[in-house]
Amino acid sequence: MGSNQVWKHSVMVCAAITTHQYVSAEQIVNGMHQAKAEGADIVELRLDCITNFHSHHDLKIILQNKPLPVLIVNRPKWEGGLYEGDENKRLEALQLAVELSADFIDVELKAASCLPTLVEHMRNHNSHGKIIVSCYVDGTTPPHEVLLQLVELMQATGADIIKLVTLAADITEIKRIFSLFLYCQVPLIAYSVGERGLISQLLSPKFGGFFVYGSLAGNPIPGLPSLDSIQEAYKLEHVNADTKVFGLISKPVSHSRGPILHNPSFKDVNYNGIYVPMFVDDLKKFFSTYPSPDFSGFSVGIPYKEEVLRFCDEVHPLAQSIGAVNTIIRRPRDGKLVGYNTDCEAAITAIEDALIDRAKSLACAVFGEAQPFKELVNFQPEKGAILANATPVGMHPNTDRIPVAEVLHPLFKLLWKTTG
Repeated sequence: MGSNQVWKHSVMVCAAITTHQYVSAEQIVNGMHQAKAEGADIVELRLDCITNFHSHHDLKIILQNKPLPVLIVNRPKWEGGLYEGDENKRLEALQLAVELSADFIDVELKAASCLPTLVEHMRNHNSHGKIIVSCYVDGTTPPHEVLLQLVELMQATGADIIKLVTLAADITEIKRIFSLFLYCQVPLIAYSVGERGLISQLLSPKFGGFFVYGSLAGNPIPGLPSLDSIQEAYKLEHVNADTKVFGLISKPVSHSRGPILHNPSFKDVNYNGIYVPMFVDDLKKFFSTYPSPDFSGFSVGIPYKEEVLRFCDEVHPLAQSIGAVNTIIRRPRDGKLVGYNTDCEAAITAIEDALIDRAKSLACAVFGEAQPFKELVNFQPEKGAILANATPVGMHPNTDRIPVAEVLHPLFKLLWKTTG
């Protein structure tokens, strides 16, 4: 349908423009310009969401002033949309979009019988647009076999591209979405909506998805990354089949700053990895669903830092003694999950750094020198020294304790006992 060549791109970012906030065609054009400025390659427009939509007037303004390729959708209520009018008029709006050079036209699988008419209309108007046949699944994500049947039905329509959307009730359901790309003979857009479905967008380029959807700044959509984060935090143009996946296991997870910290670091050291938020409801289901070596490591957040110990093959002694794990690495040589706790060490280091700064200021004020505790063993003063203990060690009732080992500095101990 249209030309035989399907558009090719490392990853195509589609801005989902929810038109509830755009009450006129002119405002929609402004929204498209915003999408382009934020890095989108394509915009998806929902005609059924436009207030008081008039097809000839609004489509002409939108499509004659488009700054980007446009995907036109006119979703009926029976497929989760807002359109409740006559079905023939709905098809007429899509035909008019073809005449005005829309780049993609979305047709529901249940309405696929109209495809021959639409294809003929494309030929008559010398259109090079592409037809997307879509299916939106209500409720939880169906089993793998059911999803495959839907893919086969959509492919059988002769569509240029097919699109399958589910609602993710659990992050483990998304593995079924990822598996579909192996069986599809045409470009596939497949993802899950909702907060638990976020990784279906972010990891789509790894598994072969045709589009990644993003939301505009100031208009967040649950389950979609912002266009800005796609460009700045995730760098999805670099994600491919060999990309290793890391992420934060937490509930909730939207607060995470991990992606803007880890992903730039991966890029700086030329490591093919991506760090993503993972909204997890059940640790057992999660680790049994994603055992692949492609999932190479995890940060662990609230409320799982204690419970996650049960799912580690090995636990570092420090983490074991604390009873909590905040970092898990899949060991490359055997695939085992090894748990660590970096919270403790990081907290102590931060405290030590802060105290050292204060100690240096005090030492400078009295013309002295500040030394970290661990370096006292190597400290060799040229003209003698005074050890000033600024810790509670040695206070009553434990007056026999000292802050340094006697074997290291017996003179300090003697002075301590005589003056402490």
